[in-house]
Amino acid sequence: MSAIQRWLDRFCYKHPRFGIPNLMLVIVVGNVLVWLMDQFSYGVSLSALLAFSPYYILHGQIWRIITFVFVPLDSNLFFLAVSLYFYYMIGSVLEREWGTAKFNVFYGLGILLNVVVGFLLYAVTAPLYPSHLLPLLTTASMTYVNLSLFFAFATLYPNMQVLLFFIIPIKIKWLAWIDAALFGWSVLSSLFGVFTSGLAALPGVIIPLVAILNYFIFFWDNFLQLFGRVKYQTSRQTVNFKKATKQAQQQKGYIHKCAVCGKTDTDYPNEEFRYCSKCNGYYCYCSEHIHNHVHIQ
Repeated sequence: MSAIQRWLDRFCYKHPRFGIPNLMLVIVVGNVLVWLMDQFSYGVSLSALLAFSPYYILHGQIWRIITFVFVPLDSNLFFLAVSLYFYYMIGSVLEREWGTAKFNVFYGLGILLNVVVGFLLYAVTAPLYPSHLLPLLTTASMTYVNLSLFFAFATLYPNMQVLLFFIIPIKIKWLAWIDAALFGWSVLSSLFGVFTSGLAALPGVIIPLVAILNYFIFFWDNFLQLFGRVKYQTSRQTVNFKKATKQAQQQKGYIHKCAVCGKTDTDYPNEEFRYCSKCNGYYCYCSEHIHNHVHIQ
């Protein structure tokens, strides 16, 4: 996982223009247009023509591999507007934090994994249905892609507050923990179902985990730190941190300097600087580059 994460970081650093700028705006506008077409079309649902259906894809309707990202997840205008605004907000923040390339890779990888999962689920469940019902099986949606997007945002900005039901202030991290608990319970319930109902319940275990694998890939090192598998706190560079900062202030006139853009805490006193624990040495980065740089080995 760590090797994949580093490779993706290097790719995004070397190709900063890769991807579609303002990708979430494109996704939101597409959802709105499809919803409007559904409301004003009679007898033909545009969502049905764009939804992910392995049966139709295997029979030539290749566009469904991509167009399912524009299918609204809710037909109610109010809930659709709230969800689209929320995901547009967090997606835009992540793109500013990571850059266009890294955000597009994260989102695109999520879509790709859900396509793979959709075909896998179809292969497992198709024998259980009569042939005339196979075209109705839509085995992939944007649910898990949006979930991975939310988990990524909550990991980077855990203390940001939002208004739950537009009234109750709550930190993003608590909402993420609730979603993670529900997600875990769903997986565990399916796992228990394997022992009681047989392999028919196995997709309920595999599908969700694979579908948000992009989140685990991009934040693998965070999990290692969380569970204490990486001993950064006892490394020599951590133990000597205070000594190094004191020497830097005495010799250079500043404590923190971004290794990418050269900003210092003297020139930018309100800037937030962090040291990267994955770089080999005392390499500091400003808030713009702490999550957008190639790790120095």
